[in-house]
Amino acid sequence: MFKKILIANRGEIAVRILRACRELGVGAVAVYSDADRASLHVRLADEAYPIGPSPSRESYLVIEKIISVARSAGCDAIHPGYGFLAENPGLARACADAGVTFVGPSPEAMEKLGSKTAARHLAREAGVPTVPGTLDPIEKMDDARIAAGEIGYPVVLKAVAGGGGKGMRRIEREAEFSAAWRDASSEAQNAFGDGCLYLEKYLLRPRHIEIQVLGDLHGHLVHLGERECSVQRRYQKVIEEAPSPEMTPERRRAMGDAAVKLAQAGGYTNAGTVEFLVDADHRFYFLEMNTRLQVEHPVTELVTSLDIVKLQIRIACGEPLPFAQKDVTLRGHAIECRIYAEDPDNKFFPSPGKILDWRPPAGPGIRLDDGVYGGWTVPNEYDPMLGKLIAWGANRAEAIARLQRALSEFCATGIKTNAGLFRRILATPDFQTGDIYTSWLDDFLSKSPNSTIAASADMEAISRERDAATIAAILWHMTRSADFSKNKSAPARAESRWKLEGRLEQLNGEIER
Repeated sequence: MFKKILIANRGEIAVRILRACRELGVGAVAVYSDADRASLHVRLADEAYPIGPSPSRESYLVIEKIISVARSAGCDAIHPGYGFLAENPGLARACADAGVTFVGPSPEAMEKLGSKTAARHLAREAGVPTVPGTLDPIEKMDDARIAAGEIGYPVVLKAVAGGGGKGMRRIEREAEFSAAWRDASSEAQNAFGDGCLYLEKYLLRPRHIEIQVLGDLHGHLVHLGERECSVQRRYQKVIEEAPSPEMTPERRRAMGDAAVKLAQAGGYTNAGTVEFLVDADHRFYFLEMNTRLQVEHPVTELVTSLDIVKLQIRIACGEPLPFAQKDVTLRGHAIECRIYAEDPDNKFFPSPGKILDWRPPAGPGIRLDDGVYGGWTVPNEYDPMLGKLIAWGANRAEAIARLQRALSEFCATGIKTNAGLFRRILATPDFQTGDIYTSWLDDFLSKSPNSTIAASADMEAISRERDAATIAAILWHMTRSADFSKNKSAPARAESRWKLEGRLEQLNGEIER
């Protein structure tokens, strides 16, 4: 087992990996930018080192700084988490050059499967069905326009590098092409340092279903079932669940076999996810492979009782997988929603700022993977995801009910979150029955903006009521403190009272806003 692992990330995923390290008895080393000096992952780590200014291009994306800290701290492995450098073959190669183990696939496998166009070539060769479209990056807009005419509208432009919905534009007709090409290329360049695009046929109302795979260094490769990821806003997943409500054992076997076949063709090891689109006739098409840990891995962990992060570390150590495909069983149902510091009533704009109060839900079947705490300031420089709230139940109905209950208990003040929107989504008949598709949420939001606003307003009202209760408790304590100070036998508490008055003034100001 490793002695020390450097976690080349921040936020909730850094905390998640850190906790896995602690359970394995491995030292956890954090890195942080100027904006993250007081972050939770820094507080929890065994060691923490600064790596530069707040912009990620000057800190978390600088391979040389990550390797330098790993060397100076005596780390024998680096875990990239997801995002930032997680799918950058350059980091994996730099690790090899520095004699540090990269917790992830080889750089060669990453290049074969992480590149969207290279992966499509490999899928075709392996006999895995792909969405109709171009196999290679398109350099000129005119060539892309011609290809779109041949494929037939609607089409979607996609960034060759990266993911998360960045560098993607749906095009309904030729007149929209120029603007879409310009915007997608610019966004891809800014997000991934690579503006190359390719083109795919846009499937109408497909489901997004992905297969989790794990491969060790001894040639064993298995899948852990599927995740349903069709609830998306502008191509970004917001709710994920396992298993998929539309899956059958036969379909799961076919998609799982296809995912394993593709991963084997690319020489893949460690944890990865093969993503598919499934059309109305239940035909599936390879979409892309994420050569890293996924944001939504907890739902798979809950239905399989496997710790994917610890398995990643053990695989990187050279240990064989402790189970075979026949040993993988799914039990119950799990649903995850991504909690963001954003304002659904204001075009989902980020809502950075100080978290005055953070009271997460608990109870049977509830898990929260977060990276924040009350009193911490959410920075403006990074993705505004605060954490993931996950519910497990014996069946899908129970998982939904538990998640609804947990969302009603969730309280965060000082910032806005999207928790109220999730309460609205979970209550819809479409979600209750699993009748969802990749543009379902966008359609839902466009048809019922008032309902969404009302749901968010409900959460704000709850927050205000809880703030009022907090103020009432503070006033009660202040009164008792004053009464005790009149009693000469009781010590005066001037300093505590000053802190309470300051807290009262702060809460009053927040409610007025």
